[in-house]
Amino acid sequence: MKIPTELKHKPVFVVENYGSADGRSAGTGDAQGLSVGLAQWNDRGRVDISAKVWRHTGEKWSRQSEELPLHRVLDLAIVIAKAIAWSKESYRYSDGYDKDNPIIDRIGLQGDALTLSIAQDNPCICEDLKLFLAALSKDDELISERLAVLSSLLREMGY
Repeated sequence: MKIPTELKHKPVFVVENYGSADGRSAGTGDAQGLSVGLAQWNDRGRVDISAKVWRHTGEKWSRQSEELPLHRVLDLAIVIAKAIAWSKESYRYSDGYDKDNPIIDRIGLQGDALTLSIAQDNPCICEDLKLFLAALSKDDELISERLAVLSSLLREMGY
């Protein structure tokens, strides 16, 4: 399915067959494409790039398609990787995490840090953490494959 190019987000790089590679939703989900291009929120004289997940209802492109600045995509990748790494040690805690120290890590970026912590304000955090860990375990093959590809690409790039 061809990603639209006449809308405000202007694709430069596209994956038009994402629907067949979308993890557990492959072949059945509404995410049909990915693109990296010029952001829809660009103002005159200012150009930002963004990544977009294109959703299609089966009849038309959905307004629920998501567009993110590239640094946010990378920030999410960092948070996901750190959460997965942390989850491998969560078995050490009876409630799944250290209630006295819910901070997982502070990840330094541009003079500040992302503080990654357990969402203790969630009244169902223990149950939700167990559900998260079970889903992570169930999807281990899907996630591990993507992390391995990303790791390989980053090494090729010198990171």
